[in-house]
Amino acid sequence: MFYRRAGIRHTSYETDSRVLPIPFERRLLGLLVVLALTAPAWLPDLYFSGYLLPWIIWSAAALSLNVLMGWAGQVHLGFASVMAVGAYASVHLVRAGVPFVLALVGAGLAAALVGSIFGVPAVRVKGLYLAVSTLALQYVVDWVLVHVPAISGGAQATLQVPAPHLLGWELASDSARYYLAFAWCSAVALFTLNMRRTALGRAFVAVREKDYAAEVIGVNTYRYKALAFWISSFLGGVTGAVLAFAYYRVVTPEQFSLDVSIQVAAMVITGGLHSVVGSYFGAGFVLLAPIFLDRFLRAGATLLDVAVPSTTLAQLPLVLYGGLIVGFLLIEPLGLAKVYDNVRNYFLVWPFGYARKSGLGR
Repeated sequence: MFYRRAGIRHTSYETDSRVLPIPFERRLLGLLVVLALTAPAWLPDLYFSGYLLPWIIWSAAALSLNVLMGWAGQVHLGFASVMAVGAYASVHLVRAGVPFVLALVGAGLAAALVGSIFGVPAVRVKGLYLAVSTLALQYVVDWVLVHVPAISGGAQATLQVPAPHLLGWELASDSARYYLAFAWCSAVALFTLNMRRTALGRAFVAVREKDYAAEVIGVNTYRYKALAFWISSFLGGVTGAVLAFAYYRVVTPEQFSLDVSIQVAAMVITGGLHSVVGSYFGAGFVLLAPIFLDRFLRAGATLLDVAVPSTTLAQLPLVLYGGLIVGFLLIEPLGLAKVYDNVRNYFLVWPFGYARKSGLGR
């Protein structure tokens, strides 16, 4: 009864183009924002700093990659390397005395420069060929980080991250770093939400659907493919810097390996391409599902008094986690965002289910 369009009248272009036209969705978003802002006060430290903080940051990473893969339809299998460029650039800039905010901008620009160079093949190739070219970016950045001590300190070195200062305040506490990550994740989400209503977002969608058809209607596909790589890499570079300063607090080459790139791509795909909500769902699923599965299995073995070898208990959550990903993609190939959309559409016409079947609820 509360989740429907009845009584909503679009009397102006602004009301018709609102991001959240249904009042219930606006109230739900407001409640989630309040819960997120007050999380340091009521959430236990383990869940706050161990689960919520990384979930927020990796959601920003998934949103950044979704601009490229979801909206522009370009494959990228080396996104962790872009984040690595941003993380190392920001640390060196802050160590050189550059203000933290300008260091974040510099991290984004450095990542955008590197990402755009390896995005140039996108104007000539696509699909698997583009995937291989982005994979080369991952290997090149990995090699540079291991073999150039001036950047990383060496293969086994750990680069300490200095304490960030914002407007004269030192972001020393976990709460301050959480609000930094939350502010950046919210900014990326607002950018992607509004991008789809702009000419830029519509051009990305045209390129994604059929690039030669986009050329026919006047969209410069070369320009917009390069622009998608630039924007996504900039956002990814800043996200890498936020990850280093707000969560890791040290930087090593292993934190941005090929496995991490695959995980970020999995967040986008399992969450749902070109979906803001799906990026949050995908990041939460990929990041938190193995942890909760491990806890669930250990608690179940203890409760049932079943002797399970420790090696089996360590590997079983990963097996179930892989099975869940395959199962989700088989049941709903469009990702977790489509599951949410199906539930939303059900309540839009509830209790008149026949309206949805006859198309009246569309």
